[in-house]
This record gives sequence, structure tokens and C-alpha cells, in this order.
Amino acid sequence: MNKKYLPSALIMYLNYFIHGVGCSVLGQAVIKESLAASWGVDAMRITAISAALGLGRLVALPFAGPLSDKLGRRISTAIGSASYAIYLIGLALAFNAGVNGGYNIAYVCAIIGGIANSFLDTGIYPAVTEIFYKFPAVATMGIKFFISISQMLLPFFLGATVSLTVTGLASYNRLFIGCGIGYVILLILIFLFPLPDNDQKEAGEKEGLIASLKNTHFSFESVAMILIGFTCTGTFQLWLNCAQNFAVTNAGWSDPSIMQTYYSTGTILALIVTAFLTRKIKDVRFILIYPLICLVTLIVVLVGQNPTLMKVGAFVIGWAGAGGLLQIATSVCNMLFPRIKGTVTALVMIASSLCNYTILTAAASMTPSAVMIMNIVITALGVLLGLYVNMQYKNMIANAQE
Repeated sequence: MNKKYLPSALIMYLNYFIHGVGCSVLGQAVIKESLAASWGVDAMRITAISAALGLGRLVALPFAGPLSDKLGRRISTAIGSASYAIYLIGLALAFNAGVNGGYNIAYVCAIIGGIANSFLDTGIYPAVTEIFYKFPAVATMGIKFFISISQMLLPFFLGATVSLTVTGLASYNRLFIGCGIGYVILLILIFLFPLPDNDQKEAGEKEGLIASLKNTHFSFESVAMILIGFTCTGTFQLWLNCAQNFAVTNAGWSDPSIMQTYYSTGTILALIVTAFLTRKIKDVRFILIYPLICLVTLIVVLVGQNPTLMKVGAFVIGWAGAGGLLQIATSVCNMLFPRIKGTVTALVMIASSLCNYTILTAAASMTPSAVMIMNIVITALGVLLGLYVNMQYKNMIANAQE
């Protein structure tokens, strides 16, 4: 690693620190109540705006990755920062608009926010692996770490920024505008420091996108790696969104909200510990070990059905399911496709985004027990994919070198 890239890495990680607020803020009950009161709608309708973030990701990911490979990580990151600023400041403008189109403004801004997320992913994931090339999994798990810290601090941010309008409504516009300004500052800073892929361009070492695609062979193994982006997302998203319902209906636990604390604690600890473990153990091994741990945990929870097991399950799924597994899968894909890192990152994130939409939509019409069984099936598929990838890993490395 060249130390001259460290400021650039910090700037990129700070993008994800603010992203931790941007991707979570619409899920907070106080935010939903505030926006719903301003727009004169039911609080549940705010969920549709959250869904628009996923729609924006799916719209942008197919071309965000190739653009990152063609024009460079700096341009992709800059587009992401600028778009996120529009999304967050737009939420403040939408709140002020009230019943005069505020809801529609917020929906459009959320789509732009999803587009921003796509460009940040396809710009920053490859960039940090290029900066910390000796420890790519640690580099990408750093992204998850900054997001998790931001989400942990979000309740404090909400308390510090809340204010009352002249009509007595609670407003969080200070938070929206403050985060938007933060993205504008990061947008400026990203142009002031060097990045590895830009240096390679100047040296004439970077191959064009079309030539790279022509020389890329997508084998069954590489497709399996991309599909792991789907299965590992399903494991932690189904738990995060539906496990508390299972605790109420099946474990007889009236208030299981503390599960979120166990889940977040497991995630943050996993990011730290796994970062050290990847120095001793190959990244690809975690793609099998962690889903296997999740599978056993889900089965035990389904059979045991008591509050103690739900707490343990929340911690373990937070660790093995959400503690960097998607980031590890992405870093392994980047290693296998070194010439088109932005494109392959987009493919993994498309698989992840499709999971968010399809699996959670299906879960909405199922019982908590059925959702838990579906999670077991998806996680078991992830174990099989991880086993196959590990068995074929030597061949995959050989193909990447060719």
C-alpha cells in the first residue's frame, strides 16, 4: 500500500459513514411519523419511499459498474456523492413542501438516493481493494464497519438535530441538510487526492472496458460467486426484518426489540475479529464457514423457540450473516476479475438488490415460521454455493491469472 492513497481511502469510508444514516433514516419510527404528518399520509406509506431506494439501485447498477471501470473510481464516487446530496437535501425540501407534492418529491429523491448508492458501491468497493491490495477483505469490511458505527449513532443524531416547526411538527431537516452538505464536501475532497486506477491510466496500463469484457470468462464458479451475493443478503435481511415477529408469535416474547442490540453488537464485533482472521485464513473460506454457522443457528432457533435462543440467534446472525460476508464475497469477486472490478461489483450488488426486493416481498405474505423456513432454505443454498466455490477455488485463481 502506498501511503499517499490513505487520505483518499478515508474520504471514501466517510462516504459510507454518512450512507449509514441515509440508508437507515427512513426506517426510523420518529422520522416516519414526522414525514407522514407533514405530507398528510399514513406512516406506513413512507415504506414505499424506502422501497424507491432499492428501485434506484436496480436502475443504476447495470451501467454504474462499467462506467466505474471505464472512467475511473473517482468519477463514480463523485457521482454517488453528488446524487446522495440531492437525495438528503431533497428530503428536507420535500418535508417543507408538505401536502403540496412533498411525498412525490421525496419518492423521486429516494430513487436518486438508490442511484447514488450504486455509484458509491461500484466506485468505492474496487477503489479500497486497490488501495489495500494485500488485504482486500479487510478493506471492504471497513465499509461495513463505518456503516455500522453510523447506524449505532443514529439515535443520538436524531436527538441532536430534532426541532419544531411553527406549526408544531417535529422536523429532522437539520440532519438531512447536514448530511447533504457533508456529501458536497466529500465530493470536493475526492478530486484533491490520488487514486491507484487514475495513476495506472496516466501510465497507460489500464485496459479498456470492451477489451476487458472480451477477455473475461464467466465460468460456473464465477456465477456461483455472484449468486452468493443473493443468498447471503437473504440470510441477514430475512432475520433483520422478520425474526422479531417470530419471537413474538413462536417464542412468546412480547417485546423482542432488544434483539436489534444483540444483532448490531454481533455485526460490529465480527467486522473487527474477521478483519484479523482474514490475515491467517483465505477470504474464500468464510464464504462457506459463515453461512454454515448461520444455517445451524436458524435450525436451532426454529426448533427451540424461546427468548434466550432468539438473543443468541440475533448475535450469531449479526456476526456470521451481516458481519462482512457480502463484503468478503465482493472482494473475492474483485480478485477473480481484476480488470473489471467495478462491473463485477455491480453484478454482486444487483444480486443483493434483487434479493432485497423479491425475498422481502414474498415474506410480507407469509407467517413468521414460514419465513424462518424460507431463510433456512436460502441459507442452505448459500452453503452449497460456498462449498462449490471452495472446491473449485484453485481453478478460479488460475482462470483469473490467465
